[in-house]
Amino acid sequence: MDTVKAVLWGFLGIRRQADYQRDIARLNPIHLMVVGVLMALAFVGILILIVNWVAG
Repeated sequence: MDTVKAVLWGFLGIRRQADYQRDIARLNPIHLMVVGVLMALAFVGILILIVNWVAG
């Protein structure tokens, strides 16, 4: 769950320096990348669904 929170804050682009440093020390970079890619794909998929719904 901490990995998901860190990725969501990264998507928003706002993060306190202390929290960022704590995440670097505790979280696995591979997990961050996997969760980031999955969340980006989910975001694009949701956008495509919204556009198809509005345009259809």
